[in-house]
Amino acid sequence: MADVYSKSKKSRFPGTSQFRLLPFPGWGFPLIGRDYLEILSAWYCSFGRCCETGDCRIINNITGLEADLNGQLHGQHLAKEVVVRAVQGFLQSPRPQKALVLSFHGWSGTGKNFVARMVASHLYRDGLKSDCVRVFVSLLHFPHHNYVQLQRQISETLQRCRQALLIFDEAEKLHSSLLDAIRPFMVQQDSKGQQRPIFLFLSNLGGNTINEVALDFWRAGRAREEISLELLEQRLQLELQEPAENSYAHSHLLRENLIDFVVPFLPLEYQHVRLCARDAFLARGLPYTEETLDKVAQMMVFVPKEEKLFSAQGCKSVPQRINYFLP
Repeated sequence: MADVYSKSKKSRFPGTSQFRLLPFPGWGFPLIGRDYLEILSAWYCSFGRCCETGDCRIINNITGLEADLNGQLHGQHLAKEVVVRAVQGFLQSPRPQKALVLSFHGWSGTGKNFVARMVASHLYRDGLKSDCVRVFVSLLHFPHHNYVQLQRQISETLQRCRQALLIFDEAEKLHSSLLDAIRPFMVQQDSKGQQRPIFLFLSNLGGNTINEVALDFWRAGRAREEISLELLEQRLQLELQEPAENSYAHSHLLRENLIDFVVPFLPLEYQHVRLCARDAFLARGLPYTEETLDKVAQMMVFVPKEEKLFSAQGCKSVPQRINYFLP
């Protein structure tokens, strides 16, 4: 990557942080081999207690993250670009003024959880199992809007780790009081820039808006890769700011522009489902044929009714579907 986002230019959409692309000098750390990093980490921790905090198990392998997103995340050119540039730019910043906050939007099965897991696995040696990573599922962890419990868990994680990753799944179901409780952890960072928390919010909100744009491009004979981030951001911002009681949009996260990037995940088409099927076979070390990949893809439901263009489930059930074709 040769660019990072910097707060400067006129906003791409009203009421959000200002960004433009600027060149940055090369960053050698992510280029180091992962095996070497693990050996170095173990050696370094033998002299102290850093592993108890999880800090020395931070690897920040941005090169690996970019490579795996390019190879394994299908049909999401916008998400690939934004996630890599945003995370890399944040980690390179000498003194970040606030936490990095990314909000993922799109239909179920389009890759939001997949990308969150991939970010964890390339920033931390232990991935989602790292003491520096916390995953919250709204209705599972906070059915009674217990914001005190949420604040305590976040505070403990930030005290333990200078670089924490906090993932909120089904964010559209979080009560506004819970989202407001998170706000203090995003706003002000220490003056030395030692704390670098990253917040990922995963939501199905905006999925229909994203799909409408993708369908309009297809009907106009335009490639989905021509869909710009600016266009989808503008549409999503309008939808997320529509008034609704206790809605995601009623939190300080949007009203005070604490979300750095709204990341759209496009609906997946037939060829993307085939690629997901291929990956599922490869992940299990199983042989496959092109005909088998077609059969797996044909088992999925495609919408709208007339065009049958987008997989209604994305790639969510593909790993289970390949069981039908095992000997």
